[in-house]
Amino acid sequence: MTKPEDASKFCAQKQFEIRPDLFDLDGKVAIVTGGSRGIGRAICLGLATFGADVAVLARDETTGQDTARRVGKLGRKAIFVRTDVSSVTDTRRAVEETVKRFGGLDILVNNAGVGVQAPAERVTPEEWDEVIGVNLRGLFFMSQAAAKVMIERGQGGRIINIASIFGIVGSELGASVYHASKGAVVNLTRALACEWAKYNILVNCIGPGFIVTDMIKALQEVPAVAEVLEKRHALGRFGCPEEIVGAVVFLAGRASTFVTGENLFVDGGYTAW
Repeated sequence: MTKPEDASKFCAQKQFEIRPDLFDLDGKVAIVTGGSRGIGRAICLGLATFGADVAVLARDETTGQDTARRVGKLGRKAIFVRTDVSSVTDTRRAVEETVKRFGGLDILVNNAGVGVQAPAERVTPEEWDEVIGVNLRGLFFMSQAAAKVMIERGQGGRIINIASIFGIVGSELGASVYHASKGAVVNLTRALACEWAKYNILVNCIGPGFIVTDMIKALQEVPAVAEVLEKRHALGRFGCPEEIVGAVVFLAGRASTFVTGENLFVDGGYTAW
């Protein structure tokens, strides 16, 4: 048990002073999976804006390279690594390439995700495997590869998982497999936070509400459905990818040194009802 005088000395360290650089990521190296578009692209640009160099991971080279170029225009180093996170070989190679190019790894944002819209009674084994393979299996082994680097370096790190409101609530939208994957991500986040706390690796997740991306485009194109879903958010609207950035920067920087195992909702009040 920590003695009161020891705790006071620990908290008096300079690193815990209230400083203007609570959100400064200068000199940090970040990996963002699914970084080529939507929320992932916004996160890449957001991390770069606050000083991080960024490895953009995605399957689509054209959009991935474009995101990397945009990061470069912000004055930060950037690389694109073509990666299918459902492949353990790809995830390990991507981490190795990042460390080789940038000299280390401080932040991992597990953003890559897919969904299948089908009634639960019609979901095929192939659809199940695809969603779980990316959203859960891929996230785990990506985290494992990153954590090994962070542990070896001995300087801690941050792992931020993009979960969903569907990690804790149900829906009638035929997204049962997606719900299953995101619910698992929420609890996996807690487990990894507990396991890796001894290495000062902080593991948290973010639960976005409905964000305007390609993934929800089909829902937006049905006015009656879109209206119902918008009203389920207390703010009465869908969110924008850029509105996820603040939470990511908070969890990636000095401002969140005592936060781990948490699920931070950025959902316009969807889960507040």
